[in-house]
Amino acid sequence: MIRHSQLFIDSLFHPKKLAGYRLLSIGKTIQYVFLLIAIITLYSFIQFLTGVSTTSLNIEGLSEYIQDIQWILYPFALLLLTVTTTFLLFIRISIYALVGIFLLKILSRRGEYRHMWRTAALAITWSTLLTIVFSLIHLPGTLSTLIGIVITVSLLFIATTKYPKIQKK
Repeated sequence: MIRHSQLFIDSLFHPKKLAGYRLLSIGKTIQYVFLLIAIITLYSFIQFLTGVSTTSLNIEGLSEYIQDIQWILYPFALLLLTVTTTFLLFIRISIYALVGIFLLKILSRRGEYRHMWRTAALAITWSTLLTIVFSLIHLPGTLSTLIGIVITVSLLFIATTKYPKIQKK
């Protein structure tokens, strides 16, 4: 059985192997997606914590209020971040899988949506990590999104070329 660390390394450095991982079980793929979700959520929660602490220092009344409701604010924020990140990442993977289906048709390759969804789930790794890096260097959101789309579609294209060809009759 393949480890998540191997999937992570291959999704970063071996885009040709992504096509082979289309045959992974959906459970293993979803576990990998939830590891990406955990990374994004942890980063966002840390940003939230540091943002609340710096903001609360500026306003006296707000500081006292946050101290009073801190026990409910942080768990609720973590839950909300996890749910929204999960929803958005699954939607992004599904959209990339649709793009991958069009690539399969254009390149005359065999594959189904479920295969392309698994490939897209691995191809989104670079985009996910770069989103974190771009937010650290304060790159505009539109530009970082565009870079992420180009990278992910490029990885999908490379992986699609490794799918089996449609046999002509």
